[in-house]
Amino acid sequence: MQNARLRDDPALLDARGLRIALVQARFNIDITDGLARSCVEQLRELGAEPAALLTVPGALEVPQALELLARAGGVDALVALGCVIRGETYHFELVCDTSAAGIQQVALRHGIPVANGVITVENEAQARARLDKGAECARVAVEMARLARGLAGHDAAGARQLGEQHR
Repeated sequence: MQNARLRDDPALLDARGLRIALVQARFNIDITDGLARSCVEQLRELGAEPAALLTVPGALEVPQALELLARAGGVDALVALGCVIRGETYHFELVCDTSAAGIQQVALRHGIPVANGVITVENEAQARARLDKGAECARVAVEMARLARGLAGHDAAGARQLGEQHR
């Protein structure tokens, strides 16, 4: 495993000084509140408070809010949180595909890390079992923000990660 040495590097998960904003869909709010709680708790454990926590009606609106945050600037990473539960129509696939593509487009268009925590599940039980995805997204956002800062020459931990990659 090429990155095994990096997996436990605490410097990569040091959120101090990072500005990470969250966008939470309110559809399936019992689930998305759990995702947001998990994400915020993990960010705090890593040393940061969320720079912002915006809520939007549903998963389809998440990319637009991410886009607005990215355009406004002043954030090192973004986190998208939502829950899409399969129904009996094709709408599930449409929502999943469209929101995921929009989230990725924001990251690529603005060169800013975006952790995708819009979970897609068959039922509520599966969703509840995945509430730790919020914490995972916090870790991804921090690590990717450190990497981005390292590439820009502004972060020792991110630069060290680049050095490890080239050994």
